[in-house]
Formats: sequence, C-alpha cells, structure tokens
Amino acid sequence: MLFDDSYHTIKAPAEGIYKEKGSKFIGYAFPVKTEADCKEILLQLKKEHHSARHHCYAYRLGPDLQTYRANDDGEPNNTAGKPILGQIQSKGLTNILIVVVRYFGGTLLGVGGLIVAYRSAAAEAIANAEIVEEQILFSYSLTFNYENMNDIMRILKENHCKIISQDFGDENKISFSIRKSQSEKAENSIRKIKGIMLNFGGTK
Repeated sequence: MLFDDSYHTIKAPAEGIYKEKGSKFIGYAFPVKTEADCKEILLQLKKEHHSARHHCYAYRLGPDLQTYRANDDGEPNNTAGKPILGQIQSKGLTNILIVVVRYFGGTLLGVGGLIVAYRSAAAEAIANAEIVEEQILFSYSLTFNYENMNDIMRILKENHCKIISQDFGDENKISFSIRKSQSEKAENSIRKIKGIMLNFGGTK
C-alpha cells in the first residue's frame, strides 16, 4: 500500500504493557522521521531500562514505505521484531518506531508465547496513541525575472502553495511547498513561463 497524498502516523509517544508468567513487556511507540531518530531513542531506552533482558524493535519510515527494520535483540528468530512490525503494517502506519522492552520473569514462554507477547505490547502502544493524517508535501525552489512576478504569484496562490522563503533582489527567489496531488499541475504551469528556473527540493 503506497500513500498517494497523505500518510498515517502517531502524533506523540505512547506506551502499552503486556504481562505473561512474570515477564513484563513494555511497548513504546514514537513518531520519527529518520533512522537517526530511531537510533537515538533506542539508546535512550536502553539507558533507562539497562536491567531489562531485551529491547526489541521495529520501525517504518517515509510515505513510500521502503525503509523498515525489525530486530529481535537476542530473542528467537522472528519472535519479536517481526510481530512488532506486523502491527505497524496492519494499522497502515509509517514514520513510527515501536520498541518493546522485556523484563524476564523466570519462565520461558516458548516461540508462540513470545510472538503473542511482543505483538500484544506493540498493539497496546498503538491503541494508546493518537493516529494522525499527515500530508505528503513536495518542496521546490524557484528563480525568476521580475516581469514574471505576477504570473508566478498567481500560480502559487491558485495551487495553494505554501511559501517557505522569498528573496527579491537582483535575482528573485522563492522556496515553496505543495501537496503531492497538486504538484504536477503547478509544476507544468510554472514551466510554461519563460526565463524561470524551477528545482525540486524533495519530499517532506
């Protein structure tokens, strides 16, 4: 499933807890944008829960859903990270990290028990989070001659572009963002004007 014009993520960090046979599984969900964000949060949680047996996690990033990872952190293969990632996928979320911290209670749960525990802790964290819809925005930078000013400003207004910065001098420059669904129409209109330079700045 690819998001066309928006995606769903969580608004703020949230927690969930699952207990089984003395073991405690604490699920933490975080809104994130980059892998660096994930690493920083994970390091912080490992410091806070230094006596926990495992810190298993999964994340998915970007509206294209191409960046994701699942980690079992010493638990048997595919009993922790994969069930956590499965909850992220089932809820259609991205730009999210879920870490499940396990305090071992002395009784082995077996493969099936671990899968249920990590899946449940992740599900609880998501259930306690506020899910929000975020727009996919394309950003552009534009350089143009003064005589094209009125045409440029009209196109930006008609297509509901958000101006990020503008500099009017020897060279007129504007940086702006626009919803993905409206970007092609705006780009085509701008490129019809002679003497302009339009550069794509990436996705937000």
